[in-house]
Amino acid sequence: MSRPRKAEDPIRWPVPCNRCGQHHQTVARWPDGGVCGYCYQQAKRTRGICACGHEGVLPGLINEQPACRQCSGVRLNVDCRTCGAEDELHSGGRCWSCVLGSVVDDLFTDPATGSIANDLVPLAAALKSMKRANSGLTWIRQKHVTAFLRNLAVAPEITHESLDELPDSRTREYVRGLLTEHGVLPQRDELRTRYDTWAAQALERMRDPQNVDVIRRYIRWHHQRRMNHMDEVTRGTFLRAKQEVTVAIDFLSWLAGHGIQLTELQQSHLDVWQAEGPTTRRIAERFLKWAIKTKAAPSGLTIVPHRRGTSRRLAKPGQDEALKQVIHDDGIEARDRGAAILILVFGQTAENIARLTWNDVTITEELVTIQLGTIQIALPDPLDNPWRELAANPRHDLTASHPNTAWVFRGASPGRHIHPGHLTTRLSKLFSTRAARLGTLHELTKLAPVAIIAETLGYSPTTIERHATDSAAAYAQYVAAAKAVRQNP
Repeated sequence: MSRPRKAEDPIRWPVPCNRCGQHHQTVARWPDGGVCGYCYQQAKRTRGICACGHEGVLPGLINEQPACRQCSGVRLNVDCRTCGAEDELHSGGRCWSCVLGSVVDDLFTDPATGSIANDLVPLAAALKSMKRANSGLTWIRQKHVTAFLRNLAVAPEITHESLDELPDSRTREYVRGLLTEHGVLPQRDELRTRYDTWAAQALERMRDPQNVDVIRRYIRWHHQRRMNHMDEVTRGTFLRAKQEVTVAIDFLSWLAGHGIQLTELQQSHLDVWQAEGPTTRRIAERFLKWAIKTKAAPSGLTIVPHRRGTSRRLAKPGQDEALKQVIHDDGIEARDRGAAILILVFGQTAENIARLTWNDVTITEELVTIQLGTIQIALPDPLDNPWRELAANPRHDLTASHPNTAWVFRGASPGRHIHPGHLTTRLSKLFSTRAARLGTLHELTKLAPVAIIAETLGYSPTTIERHATDSAAAYAQYVAAAKAVRQNP
């Protein structure tokens, strides 16, 4: 990201820049007039095809259009002495890309062999070919990154396990992502791995041997077994599993503190424990059901369950106002507008939105369709505009993080989609994503049968049934709405 401009100073610099019109120091005088430092930098980075057919840096202006040096008469050195290409120069007459290549080769070369390890060649090539070389240099030249890459260059082997043995850090995980994205390391379900690590640490917090064995079995045969049957552990599954085990540990610790064994548990014990603590203790219901099923606890015991349907919903007027803002406010980024539309119109979760790929989206001149459930849903104008913008400018395509990714909403981590929590935080400036989603589902169940909504939007029928019951949905209302749409296309 470029640095923001300083405030202009008409007193110190009375003659304005000929290009931007602001009062900053003039650093060059070109045929079209004096140019300030900001416009000078921008000119060096302007690339394209001149009217004469020359392709490269276009620092000049002719009739308000970028032009090459020869046509415009602008005198500017942008010829790299190493590769010969026209580009902004970094130092020593070399362009940013050549300097980056030199730095990468130096970092990744093992002093003992004088060459780069075969495992690191793909990563080195990806870094050197970054479209935005200045971003690569800025990242690499951070002291902790430089140290990490130098150590990586002399490592006897590069595996997930060898990286796991290093101190946990953002740099370690970012480099792991790069190594995975460029084929050095195999794909790994990071949330499943994180859960295994967390679970092992959670077990260390328990002291009673019998309870440790119960929680170990609960983790292994309830949560980890479920995760092992998933193609990829979702963020929701990961967070729920942590919460359920945390509450179960709290419950067993309370029993141990009162000298009560799980096999001797009585309803009165449950009632006291639940009454003494926060409502999150209701989550222990899931552990209790498992304990009873596996005969670790007596049968017939119950916990007051967590009540559904108590979350706030965004009312219809609020939804309409939010959608109007999303559609017409050009100050909102395309990815935020695209995600907001899927929540406000189709009741999608942030997690499902974050996991969308371009295989789920079809864009033609006439129509944009998105597959949310089993059906392709058409987005009419103006709902399609953000998606067309995203296709033209997918973001995060100038570094080595996403060379061939299919994610619609690319994240900052290499090869990964945007974090659902980050997406929710961005949209929170516009509306509560949970309240908006629940409000949308509430309204949709007034218009269509449960089965149709569930199939179309990718929800389970049970989930939609709860909303339908709450909103007193009627099939006749759906038919009436469908007829109105056909009569007024």
